Amino acid sequence: MTWKPLHLICGLAWAAAAAGVSPAQAQDRGKLIATAGLIQIEGAGGGGLAPWALITGYGTRDSVGANVHGTVVRVTNFTLSTLGAAVGLYDRVELSYTRQFFDTGGTGRALGLGGGYQFSQDVFGVKLRVFGDGILDQDSWLPQVAVGMQYKVNNRTDVLRAIGAKSDQGADFYVAATKLFLTQSLLLNATVRMTRANQFGILGFGGDRSDSYHPEFEGSAALLLSRNWAVGGEYRTKPDNLRFAREGDAYDLFVTWLPAKWVSATLAYVDLGSIATRKHQEGVYASLQLGF
Repeated sequence: MTWKPLHLICGLAWAAAAAGVSPAQAQDRGKLIATAGLIQIEGAGGGGLAPWALITGYGTRDSVGANVHGTVVRVTNFTLSTLGAAVGLYDRVELSYTRQFFDTGGTGRALGLGGGYQFSQDVFGVKLRVFGDGILDQDSWLPQVAVGMQYKVNNRTDVLRAIGAKSDQGADFYVAATKLFLTQSLLLNATVRMTRANQFGILGFGGDRSDSYHPEFEGSAALLLSRNWAVGGEYRTKPDNLRFAREGDAYDLFVTWLPAKWVSATLAYVDLGSIATRKHQEGVYASLQLGF
């Protein structure tokens, strides 16, 4: 593995410099705690499974925010690990990069790939807040709405072709609407994603059952119990493109600890459905995010 955290830190510094951000602007963390969102497994600001319309980081419209993050999802037969970083520019634009590592463990041997066979995938993301303010618009039912794109590149072209996938790379497009009810300490989010990705892209894009884009739904609800603790749940539907491996929906139930704005830790129960002929893939999701 050649990925180094320093590359992402340097990349964030370059993005801030390119945007003309001063040190004072970078230190402006004007958003309320928890309103920067968590980190989604593909790197966008949001929940664990679904991107939200909120822009990552605690920077306001006069500054930037950024984070580095790592996530491990350990289910019955597989392990998914991610490392990445994201930057939010002026509470308007979000840029993100995440590297995913999917370890097949002993199942790789049973599938003829070899024990511990690993896929990796690069995910490049961009999100644009279109209208609304999920925090300030408390006198309106209007949500904050954002559009986004995630471009994914998988490293196992030959294997993906062998199982019926049409491509080793592809783009997801989504629209997210997020509403924060401060009085009730409640956040609700709904996302519609246009995708042809198999298992988030880990098993390629398109397949021998379908090679078309499909609209999929992703929903989140989070309740802030106190200034430092939040609980919630998510649900995400997925396309079913491969005859080799039928694909089911995913959901999670999470608890997040936010001791300060610069750090958050999330622990969740997650069920990813069937993966690569293995049913009932459920287990633990753990994520750590550091930023400003």
